[in-house]
Amino acid sequence: MGTRLGVRSLKWLIILSIIVPLLTGCWDRQEIEDRAIVLGVSIDEAGPGAEKEENEISHLHDKFPVPDKGMIRVAVQIALPGKIPLGPGESGAAGKSSAETVWVIEVVGHTIDDALMNLQQQLSSRLFFGHLRIIVVSEKIARKGLQNFNDYFRRNSEIRRTAWMVVSKGDAEPFLRAAPKLERVPTLYLLSTLDDSVKQGKFPNDFLGTYWSNESKKGQEAFLPYIELMTEQNVELKGLAYFKNSTMVNSTEPFEIAAYMGIKGMNPAGYRVFISLDNQPSKTVMIYATHRESKFKVSIKDGLPHFVVKIFIETNLEEKLSESLLTNRSQILKEIEAQHQKSLLKTYSGLVKKTQKEGSDIFGFGEYVRALEPGFWNEHVKTKENWQVMYKNIEVQFEVTSKVRRVGMKAR
Repeated sequence: MGTRLGVRSLKWLIILSIIVPLLTGCWDRQEIEDRAIVLGVSIDEAGPGAEKEENEISHLHDKFPVPDKGMIRVAVQIALPGKIPLGPGESGAAGKSSAETVWVIEVVGHTIDDALMNLQQQLSSRLFFGHLRIIVVSEKIARKGLQNFNDYFRRNSEIRRTAWMVVSKGDAEPFLRAAPKLERVPTLYLLSTLDDSVKQGKFPNDFLGTYWSNESKKGQEAFLPYIELMTEQNVELKGLAYFKNSTMVNSTEPFEIAAYMGIKGMNPAGYRVFISLDNQPSKTVMIYATHRESKFKVSIKDGLPHFVVKIFIETNLEEKLSESLLTNRSQILKEIEAQHQKSLLKTYSGLVKKTQKEGSDIFGFGEYVRALEPGFWNEHVKTKENWQVMYKNIEVQFEVTSKVRRVGMKAR
């Protein structure tokens, strides 16, 4: 009897020991009103004389060594409590400008952590990055290298891997103060621009986590969206800002985004292109890519990797410049397909050669070598630095097939 009672008591003790920790769920809670919710961050060069703006917060002048690099200027966009509209029909939200919904503050620092600590010294609420959606870095900073910023943001557990990092043509801070008419929060407008570009086939899905993943690979380099703020406060995708060892080395043209996505076989396809037959303006049509497929094949020739990339592009005929051009004839469609294939071969080869000059393999050719020719990689390449050198000399051959699938209908 005593043994049964002891077993029963032990069971209850075990159950209580499991349940009790679950009852302490809110002991470390923090009210949302007590947080400074950061929606966006911009990073620029601070310029001469910036050290005069910095107080002795992280170090004492002439007593603690500081980095010998130039200082940076960091701006954050903080959501104002109760001011962010939850939807188009929210009471009192109509007519609010970006200045009434967010607060933009800027500080200087020697590193990103130093700058944010200087900023925290000026705020009563703790900075919270759980809702950070956009990090805008100026081209000058990107060309100096993003090692410090990548290290800080990757260590910060609040940073979502689904946030975006972009490179701006010119200063980055104006993007946080922009007042687009389609959105009362500048950061959310920029976010929707990038997300919708992915949905429309204008840009590959390149979240912050994707960028970090590509940067860490031995046989691939990373890229980021390259953007510019236009006169009406709208944002234009200028191309891909591609990197080498976390340092921006160059950027592409906007149409070369389509070339990159074609080589990688990314869908949906969302770019249009002019095709001119016999170099005659009257025989010009515009076609719209709707679907892409690509296949990589690698072999070793003369001690170097040799790639054959087979690409299939499906298109629709969108527009013709002359009524005399009979686009419902199969011969004309074949000529359009042939001219399209010829143009794509030049575009694809040109983009690869452009990245080869910088040793920036944004396509991941090196990863195919690692996966399909591991013996060659382990013996002749081994490191990312060696692949950056070898990538400049590899041969990439393209085989492009273009198919016009639809020509549309027209009332007679």
